[in-house]
Amino acid sequence: MTGITTPEGTFEADVAGPPDGALVLLLHGFPQSRHTWRATVPALAAAGFRAVAPDQRGYTPGVRPAGIEAYATTRLVADVLDLADALGAERFHLVGHDWGGQVAWLVAAHHADRVQSLTVLSRPHPAAFARSFELDPGQADRSQHHRSFTAPEATDRMWADGCAALRQALRHAGVPEVDTDAYLATFADRDALDAAVNWYRAAARSGGLRVVDTPDVTVPVLYLWGNGDQSVGRRAAELTVEHVTGPYRFVEIDGAGHFLTDDLAAATVERELLPHVKR
Repeated sequence: MTGITTPEGTFEADVAGPPDGALVLLLHGFPQSRHTWRATVPALAAAGFRAVAPDQRGYTPGVRPAGIEAYATTRLVADVLDLADALGAERFHLVGHDWGGQVAWLVAAHHADRVQSLTVLSRPHPAAFARSFELDPGQADRSQHHRSFTAPEATDRMWADGCAALRQALRHAGVPEVDTDAYLATFADRDALDAAVNWYRAAARSGGLRVVDTPDVTVPVLYLWGNGDQSVGRRAAELTVEHVTGPYRFVEIDGAGHFLTDDLAAATVERELLPHVKR
C-alpha cells in the first residue's frame, strides 16, 4: 500500500509497475475498495504500465470529510485529476467499475484532454442510464437500492450486525467470502460506511445517478457488461454506444453478474483490458 498526497489529503492506493510507465488509474465501486483490482494491478504492471488503484474519497481514512456535499460528483471527478497530477501524469488511462465507472465516464466526458483511454465495467454511460429508465420498465426495480441508500437511517441499517445486509447482498451477487471480508473490513469504521453512502446522498441532491446532459465521450472506450448484471439491464448497456463518438468496443460477458472482477469474468477483464490500453 502506498499513500498518494493531493490537496484534499492522502489516498491509500495499491501501486505497481515501472515509475515511467503510462499511468492507469483504477476506480472501485460500492461497497468495494481498491481490493477490486487485486488481479488487474499486477497484470497491468507486468505489461509495463504504472497501475494505481486508490481507495476513493470516504473509503480512505486520509480523505474522509464530513457532510454530504463533500461527496458531490464534481468533487469525485476532481479527485481523479488531483491523483493524476500528484503522480505526474498529464494524460492517463482510466478504468472504473460501478460508482467508479460513473466517475470515470464523467472524467472522460468533461476532461477528454487528460484521458488516453476509458474502460468501464458494468456502469453504462450516464445519459444512456437515464434513458433506460424510460425505455426499460425493469431498470427502476434494478436500481431501487439507490433510493434506499439516501435515507438518514441507511448507514445504521447497513452497518448493523457487522454489515450483515451488505454481506448478504455480496454473497447473493456471487462475491466470494474472502473478498467480501476484504471489502467489509473498510467499514469496520462506521464513518467510512457513512461516507460511502454519502456518494448516493450527494447524487440524489443533484438529480441522482441519471445524468441526462452528460456529454458524449470522444476517447477510445471499452465497455464490459455481464448479461447477468443485477443492477444494469441490457437496454442501458446497449444504449451506451449512442453516447460514444470515438473508437468503441462493447463486450457482453455471458452469465457474468455486476461484480465482474469477483466472479468467473475476472480473466475476461484482463484479457480485454490489456490490448485496449496498449493501443
